[in-house]
Amino acid sequence: MSKLALIIKREYLAKVRNKSFVIMTFLSPILMVGMVVLIAYLTEVNDNETRIITILNESKYFSTDFNSTEGTSYIILRDLSLEEAKDSTARTGFYGLLHIPDKNTLQEVAGSANFYSKDAPNTGVLDKMEIVFQERLRQHKLLELGVSSEEFAEIDYRFEINTETYEGQQNLKGINEIKAFIGGGFGYLIMMFIIIYGGFVMRSVIEEKTSRIIEVIISSVKPFQLMMGKIIGTSLAGLTQFAIWIVSASLLLFVISSFLGIDPTGIQNAGIMPGDAVSGMAAMSPPSDSMQ
Repeated sequence: MSKLALIIKREYLAKVRNKSFVIMTFLSPILMVGMVVLIAYLTEVNDNETRIITILNESKYFSTDFNSTEGTSYIILRDLSLEEAKDSTARTGFYGLLHIPDKNTLQEVAGSANFYSKDAPNTGVLDKMEIVFQERLRQHKLLELGVSSEEFAEIDYRFEINTETYEGQQNLKGINEIKAFIGGGFGYLIMMFIIIYGGFVMRSVIEEKTSRIIEVIISSVKPFQLMMGKIIGTSLAGLTQFAIWIVSASLLLFVISSFLGIDPTGIQNAGIMPGDAVSGMAAMSPPSDSMQ
């Protein structure tokens, strides 16, 4: 076996046999999958919760536009001031208060509407209320133009162009976005890999410079061979750790989601992506330090 191969083997075994390396290699996926499942579970529970929204409508519009759905229930408040409506909604613990003031035109009424809540409201709830305003404004504009809703529905036709390669491959929509996501994800992982395991190489060199081992090694191999051996050995240890993370995290996520019936895609609604989870595991892994 060549001297370079011996150095690579020594560096690799020193890293993978380190107790902190072994512990974090198997503990990190458990912690990260647990966090992902917890966030998905809380997101799912939050989505299934019925939100009660009070409406203080002081205008002559939107009296019948807000209809309760499975996830959102509306309660109409009457004969109350805005401050009284705020206090009543906050005291009863309802999700929020939608205030529709009295203005001259429908456009002014819609533009002056405000939603009051204790915390930042869910974007999905706001989107549903905004759709109600947009639909009413659209219908009002159509009536001004002399077009009924039925007539508009007949001409409101959605059209999508079919895509196909020269070879006949279809369903190409979204392929570029998927490629960009995959490329960005792998680029992010490469950056994290270089930062973390580059630091490992630096620590390994610093530690050996403080010991007598480096004097023996330098006397028998070239400095270039020593550095290449450390870089390659540490890189192989890092690839091993990443491979174990990906396989074990995927298996754990599949098993847990199957048994608990939790949809892991719920993590996207919370802003956590798979690349963030992997980088989180990388950040949790401590430096693998001294060579045994």
